[in-house]
Amino acid sequence: MVVNINPFNLGGKTVLVTGASSGIGRSTAITCAHLGARVICVARDKDRLEHTLSELPEENGPHGAVSVELTDYDGLQALVEELPSIDGAVLCAGRGLTLPVQFCDRQHFDEIFNINFFATAELVRLLYKKKKINKEGSVVILASMGGTHVFSGGNSIYGASKAALDSFMKFCAKEFAARRIRVNSICPAMVDTPLIHRGTVSEEQLAEDAKRYPLKRYGLPQDIANAAVYLLSDASSWVTGTSMIVDGGLSIS
Repeated sequence: MVVNINPFNLGGKTVLVTGASSGIGRSTAITCAHLGARVICVARDKDRLEHTLSELPEENGPHGAVSVELTDYDGLQALVEELPSIDGAVLCAGRGLTLPVQFCDRQHFDEIFNINFFATAELVRLLYKKKKINKEGSVVILASMGGTHVFSGGNSIYGASKAALDSFMKFCAKEFAARRIRVNSICPAMVDTPLIHRGTVSEEQLAEDAKRYPLKRYGLPQDIANAAVYLLSDASSWVTGTSMIVDGGLSIS
């Protein structure tokens, strides 16, 4: 039996990362590149995207950066058409919203679902339909504990969009297995990214909330990037249709 002594290595793989200009996406892009992958970074903000690109080690390149609004269907189609064949995708693009149910009108639902769910679902569909994902490839979708396991007040729209993503992932895993393409999701609890520092909750409240976690802290983008690497790598070659909980022990507290 041949044993791969480092199945987590991403050498020789091309990986697409959306939401790569900040937070989890940025950390994932940098980590994948340092583990040997050629990375194609996608996000809206061109300047921040270029900053991410500058952090990627050149020896595994050439890496790429594409500035595109994923909710723009024409732009999304153009992105997929121009992509080379990829071995993996980590889909992190999204945004949050904190709003009580009584104020959640259709406009708010459309605003969040368009980026959190529809853009990601359409990207996955096009990547598969256009046969851009190589056999033995891996798709990793960023869902959330919010909406799948945790139901805190004010997060109904965000949580519903992430729950929809998590469900969609399982259908994709079932269908894409015919081409030996794996599809999984990561469901983080609270991660310390710019998304949680929007001013909706004070820094003092965030610090107090972190005490609820058995490990006494929120996650870091690197924690989620490491989970994404596992799901992209050959180490998880028999894992598909799984919602990976990465939550600092919140679900057992």
